[in-house]
Amino acid sequence: MSDPVNAGAVSALGGARSEGFATVTEFGPQGMITLRGDLASAALAAAVQAAVGMAVPAPRRIETAGARAAGWMSPDELLLWLPYAEVPATLAVLEAALAGEHHLAVDVSDARATFRIAGPRAREVLMKLAPVDLAPAVFAPGELRRTRTAQVAAAFWMSGPDEFTLVCFRSVGRYVFDLLTTSATAGSEVGVW
Repeated sequence: MSDPVNAGAVSALGGARSEGFATVTEFGPQGMITLRGDLASAALAAAVQAAVGMAVPAPRRIETAGARAAGWMSPDELLLWLPYAEVPATLAVLEAALAGEHHLAVDVSDARATFRIAGPRAREVLMKLAPVDLAPAVFAPGELRRTRTAQVAAAFWMSGPDEFTLVCFRSVGRYVFDLLTTSATAGSEVGVW
């Protein structure tokens, strides 16, 4: 379905939603920019600040402020999260700020699917699918993991109390939604926490 606010963009699954012991929702078009470069560079730090208004995150961390975020994806890669309609202008800001600096800034918004897993037992949904310690004392707000979710590349973080955001390739969006839905099926709770 087309989204008039986001200039005709179409989400991967049209806002699919599933209710179980946690709610799984695919949400509409989301702006995402992959930024690669020297994460220790002052120029790159200034560019990220200018683009999304925050500092370069530490390894395995995500910095968030409202509708914007900067997530650490690898030693030379960030994922910038912002409103879909702002991606072209943000890319221009990055290119200007990083002129002469070795980098790559690419709009990956339409190549990704994004899901929200919400509810008091949201951790259990991901716990069944990813080889990540999701104990509350270990995985807290600000933590980000780039990992496998049932053998599919994904990244996820806590986006609120009892809420996670998961990003994967759009090409496996239906598969990931079905995995999350099955993992959240009422009656399959693990009950660890």
